[in-house]
Amino acid sequence: MTNQNSSIIQCQRNVGPHNLTHIPEFYLMGLSEDTELQPILSGLFLSMYLITVLGNVLIILAVNCDPHLHTPMYFFLSKLSLVDICFISTTVPKMIVDIQTHNRIISYVGCLTQMSFLIIFGCMDYMLLTVMAYDRFVAICQPLHYSIIMNPRLCAMLVFASCLVSILDSQLHNLIVLEFVYLKDIEISSFFCEPTIILNLDCSETVAKTIITYCLGMIFAFFPILIILSSYYKIVSCILKITSLGGRYKAFSTCGSHLSVVCLFYGTAIGQYLESVVSNSSRQGVVSSIMYAIVTPMLNPFIYSLRNTDILNTLRRLYSRKFSCQVLSKPISM
Repeated sequence: MTNQNSSIIQCQRNVGPHNLTHIPEFYLMGLSEDTELQPILSGLFLSMYLITVLGNVLIILAVNCDPHLHTPMYFFLSKLSLVDICFISTTVPKMIVDIQTHNRIISYVGCLTQMSFLIIFGCMDYMLLTVMAYDRFVAICQPLHYSIIMNPRLCAMLVFASCLVSILDSQLHNLIVLEFVYLKDIEISSFFCEPTIILNLDCSETVAKTIITYCLGMIFAFFPILIILSSYYKIVSCILKITSLGGRYKAFSTCGSHLSVVCLFYGTAIGQYLESVVSNSSRQGVVSSIMYAIVTPMLNPFIYSLRNTDILNTLRRLYSRKFSCQVLSKPISM
């Protein structure tokens, strides 16, 4: 008998059909039960977290300090960096604390809160990447009207709309979860309250839950992908019409970093989702969870900064200015 069928039988034995309540807490199984690996894992993920925060903070400082970077593309990039900091902060700090305190218990309210923020910031990543694809489409396909179309008011409205859509996605997931019943002593086979795992903890398999879940996935994941693909289809069509090789390279280089981040983020997220649906052992999806929840936010600033001379030059100027100020502030010895 499968684990799912045994869970349903256990649910039917423990509680009656009209006396169904949520359990007060969950147990996060984490990454490994080996006590010798805990200090290594703690140090590793603390380093990855600090690198992620530092890299994204540097991008935000570069965009805010350099007037030449006050353009729609870098405006959206700074917001993406801020969202990445918030995204990784919903999971890694608690995981490090759990490893240090040897306590993997999370309350029902805490689990629901963590899942809510994870969906909000994850969906914000989707939305901002979609908005950035549209920005690149306008810049390459309609360069003469770029400053008129991508005005500051529209940029602010697009970010605000992305935030509203993300909150709506989170609240819809919460409404689904609040209707479910959980078994006693539930173990979450991950280091955080992952939405796909939480939705699979229900005692009963209802058609309504499946339909609503897939509809949410279609609305908040498929349509952004569709917009990105259509934008890049038109971008590639415009680039191919450019006669000079230098012009083609310059046009493609403006969206190369964004395309790399899109492939990385969507590839890891879709891989994790498919693995959680297809795999019988949810523990096998931990690696995919690490990729899209930790590794991707860490790599984003490197992808954008290493392939972008404007950001690199700004960071060099900021470093040189700070170094010069430190030299001038030192007292002169007689």
